[in-house]
Amino acid sequence: MNKGRSILLAEDSLNDVELIVSALSTEMVVSKVVVVNDGVEALDYLTYKGKYQQREPENPALILLDVKMPRMDGIEALQQIRKLNSLRLIPVVMLTSSREESDLKTSYAFGANAYVVKPVAYDEFLKAVKQIGTFWISKNSLS
Repeated sequence: MNKGRSILLAEDSLNDVELIVSALSTEMVVSKVVVVNDGVEALDYLTYKGKYQQREPENPALILLDVKMPRMDGIEALQQIRKLNSLRLIPVVMLTSSREESDLKTSYAFGANAYVVKPVAYDEFLKAVKQIGTFWISKNSLS
């Protein structure tokens, strides 16, 4: 396990949250997955606002964003993340059910590192999440 490495997961589906956290935990990819429900809460976490004012002063090693979320969607959150120098270099993977080409193109235009459509089949979903975690946390060089 990569001690101290965390992932920020912005996802509004409780079922998907459970599957993603379970997949990342079984691979022992990270020490912690921080779960938020939408883009507003993701930005609050990343910028130490609201209930996250006292969080530990370390950015996640990876951000997973769903595209379709309430209040602020993943694309809007991505756009705001890329505007902030302190967050600009954190890898962001759009992990979404959206197969809309406009979402894909816009995500890459705003600086997404990857765009992964959630597989429908349970086993394929778990496999995809494990591969994302293994690559971005264990294989990808961050410094």
